[in-house]
Amino acid sequence: MKITVHAVGRMKTGPERELADRYFERFAKSGPAVGLEFAGIVEIPESRGQSADERRREEAQKLQAQLQAGAVLILLDERGKSLSSEDLASRIGQLRDGGRKALVVAIGGADGHDSSLREQADLVLSFGALTWPHQLVRVMLSEQLYRIATILSGHPYHRS
Repeated sequence: MKITVHAVGRMKTGPERELADRYFERFAKSGPAVGLEFAGIVEIPESRGQSADERRREEAQKLQAQLQAGAVLILLDERGKSLSSEDLASRIGQLRDGGRKALVVAIGGADGHDSSLREQADLVLSFGALTWPHQLVRVMLSEQLYRIATILSGHPYHRS
């Protein structure tokens, strides 16, 4: 299953980018052994719309235009479900084993995701009730993708 990260906004050079890149690289190397391929990051610029609703709509349209038919969509949103790493790994493993070919994990812009995307999403996932900066969300996501690959492979990186 190919996994793509879709992010609103660009990640600038700095320690956060270096850390995210390190975990994405680890995931890219360890994922294929468990049937997960890192397809990369798609960055789109933040919308310049006048209102939050307009910005969310424009950003959602750009994501929907890039979604392949049949792709699984996971949105990162503070109002989503909080799952353990094991539960998320299990869900992704089930999707992979069920024959799903593509998964997109979407990091929204400053105004969040449009309601149309939340309705379309297979899972709305939260990294907790706190609001996190985009750069840290990308770091946490990259680490969790690597962790998922290690959980699915039985590697001792994840100790519960």
